[in-house]
Amino acid sequence: MQHLRISSPASLTDAVLAALGPDPAVTNLTCVRGACLDPALEAVGDLVEADVAREGADDAIARLRATGVHQQGTIHLTAVPTWLSRAGRDAEDITPGASPDSVIWADVTQRAYEESEPNWTYFTFMILATLIASIAIVLDSQVLVIGAMVLGPEFIPIAALGLALVRRRRTLFWYAGRTLVLGFLAAIAAATAAALLGRALGWIDVGAITAARPETSFIYRPDRWSLVVAVVAAIAGVLSLTSAKVGGLSGVFISVTTIPAAGNIALGLALGAGNEVRGSALQLLVNICGMAVAGWLTLAAKHAISARTSSRRRWRRPAYE
Repeated sequence: MQHLRISSPASLTDAVLAALGPDPAVTNLTCVRGACLDPALEAVGDLVEADVAREGADDAIARLRATGVHQQGTIHLTAVPTWLSRAGRDAEDITPGASPDSVIWADVTQRAYEESEPNWTYFTFMILATLIASIAIVLDSQVLVIGAMVLGPEFIPIAALGLALVRRRRTLFWYAGRTLVLGFLAAIAAATAAALLGRALGWIDVGAITAARPETSFIYRPDRWSLVVAVVAAIAGVLSLTSAKVGGLSGVFISVTTIPAAGNIALGLALGAGNEVRGSALQLLVNICGMAVAGWLTLAAKHAISARTSSRRRWRRPAYE
């Protein structure tokens, strides 16, 4: 169940109520006239609230956007963790689809924008994750490799590339792409500088990465399984991002070899190991491209399913009006 809270200019309130009222997925619709004192609204605005089954939330938001209320007021959508309502249960039963399978595209898109922003927090996590990956390679430690994978924040910007294609958001595509490129460049540059310092101090030499590394040699040796893992991980990650159940993301972070590859590129650059740089760069490219394409196809499939479910809702709605 989702809760809608709308701050509406008085001139649009009737349109907002008309957009929500006939929908059987919407319950507990209330309106408080003159409750909003936001100067951005007209002299005084109205507060409209409602509960909506998750399966019907995306359609409800689309109709609200059509009224233009989000341009002059605010549409606020929050998940309701616990609720007791016979009307709400009936609304969920009536609305086609299943709650965990339903996608609220506005929520997914907003998260993609927020977590693809090239801010200092993003760059810091990228640099720290790549530094840990570099240390993991020197020590040939799988435990540290896993830690670096979990710390890396790169998955959502990669998924945002597919989302941008599906939702036709050109700005989001370039936004996420720029963030990915700048993030990896900054992380590799910082890790290269750290490796050069370690070399100058005598802590590491080229033998640290060219010697036998049974636990981490996969990082610079991409093969067909690298692509398979990237594709499967991206599908799982996208399903987690778009579903009400998000338990699979940590597994995705541990599965893909992006941050470790960046760490090995940095070590190869600092220690003059060209083969390591080339192999790791190919590993990084295979993983990013595999995840981006698989994420795009998965989102396209979910988008088609959502559109089909919406059509069923429009077909069934007259029976409940």
